[in-house]
Amino acid sequence: MKLRERVVDGIVVLELSGKIMGGPDATVINDKLHDLAESGRNKVVADLAKVNWMNSSGLGILISGLTTMRNAGGDLKLAAITDRIQSLLMITKLLTVFDTFETVDEAIASFGG
Repeated sequence: MKLRERVVDGIVVLELSGKIMGGPDATVINDKLHDLAESGRNKVVADLAKVNWMNSSGLGILISGLTTMRNAGGDLKLAAITDRIQSLLMITKLLTVFDTFETVDEAIASFGG
C-alpha cells in the first residue's frame, strides 16, 4: 500500500493505492490520521481510486480513522471507490457509516468550504 498526502482548500486528501490489509498498512494510516487530528487538520478525504483490494483489517483501519477524525471534531469521507471496495462496504453495511462520493472534488465540496 502507498499513501500520498495533498491539501486542497484546507482539506487533506489521502491518496491510497494498492492493497489495504492491516499490519504495516494499519500503522501507516493510523499514525497519519492521528498526526493530522493532533495538528487540527481534521477534515480528510480518503481517495480510494487506486485501491484494488481491502480485507477486514483494511476496513477496520478506515473505521478507526473515521472515529479518530470525528473525535477530533472533523470527518473522514471516502471518494472514488472502486466497484470491488463498494461491494465490500455494502456487504458489511459500512456504506451507512461512511459518507461516500463519486469524486474527490465532490467529497471536498461536501465539507462546505
